[in-house]
Amino acid sequence: MKQIAIVGGGPAGALCGEKLAGAGFSVTLFDEHLAWEKPCGGGLTHKAIERYPFLLHGPQAKKEIRTAELISSRGHRARFEMSRPIVIYSRAILNGLLLDRAAAAGCETVHARVTRVETGAEGVTLTASGREHSADFVVLAAGARNQLLPDTTPLRPQDLEVTLGYFIPAKDEIVKIKFLDRMNGYLWSFPRTDHLSVGICATMAKYTTSKLRQLLDDFVREEQIGTEGACFYSHVLPSPEFGTLRHRKIIGPNWALAGDAAACVDPITGEGLFYALRSGDLLAQAIMQGQPESYPARLRAEFVADLEIATRLVRLVFRGRFLGGAVTTRMVQFARRSATFRELMCDLFSGAQDYRSLRKRLWKQFGITIAEFTKDFLHAPHRRESSEQSSP
Repeated sequence: MKQIAIVGGGPAGALCGEKLAGAGFSVTLFDEHLAWEKPCGGGLTHKAIERYPFLLHGPQAKKEIRTAELISSRGHRARFEMSRPIVIYSRAILNGLLLDRAAAAGCETVHARVTRVETGAEGVTLTASGREHSADFVVLAAGARNQLLPDTTPLRPQDLEVTLGYFIPAKDEIVKIKFLDRMNGYLWSFPRTDHLSVGICATMAKYTTSKLRQLLDDFVREEQIGTEGACFYSHVLPSPEFGTLRHRKIIGPNWALAGDAAACVDPITGEGLFYALRSGDLLAQAIMQGQPESYPARLRAEFVADLEIATRLVRLVFRGRFLGGAVTTRMVQFARRSATFRELMCDLFSGAQDYRSLRKRLWKQFGITIAEFTKDFLHAPHRRESSEQSSP
């Protein structure tokens, strides 16, 4: 197995291509867009930067953000500083960086759309822009709605989420996340180097784009974000359910899925960049070691088992109730008044806190969180009174 075809030049496909080409494989990467401005936040968490330091230390334009603000559906706000910054790229720049690294490693890039993939005992045949290409193995990293292979099932509407938003020519230094009442999703404002990515995401099976557009426009007005010169976008991303992560086929005799195509996304936060990079990397390792069939087990050991727990928590986080109020509202209130809980939220944002140990940590710190919350709440009126007396 020496000739590898990769369909899709996003983070999963590009990193997989770089690793395989660097190991001496003949790799051809096909993509109809190449470096393009994909609609998403573009945030890379600390765990992504820690695993791939070149994403932080390269000369490409990026933004390091250390301040985050959570907003509840009822308008409560909690702002906190992160010890581990989120690094935010324009997706056009990030994809360009990864594709350049793949090309430097020897990966051939073909700017063309693949319309057909056939796999069989003799290998793989692809049709791209009317021309046929052959390979020994094909990596499909062409997004959540990729349906090029009949050997695997497409993601269902309940495994997908709609994202829409604006690229706005404005600047900010704060990541903002707003939760809405009993909605599996959230609104965001991510500052990039020369614009904001402001958007909303929610389960495709439950919300229409018109309703999401209305909620997005309300958020933009509430946050007083000017939309002059803004560019609207819409896209579909994976948000997998438990059964999809556990049972969906992502590899065959001479093919494999990676990135969004393999539903490698956190169903709570929507984070996909780290999982795309890791899936492409782990698939390349399996192929290089002559063990492509080990790819699903490698994914599971690295992060899929953790994401399965997240699929169980989604409904609780976005639609659950705690102490008489929405879980998301209580999250914001605790983050505002408890230093211990803020630290936990910082670790969740950075990816340092996994879901497997989250419940244990929450219960272990629950008493401290409540004590800090109560103390801050009781002293809040005195702080306001002191502030008013000291003001001119």
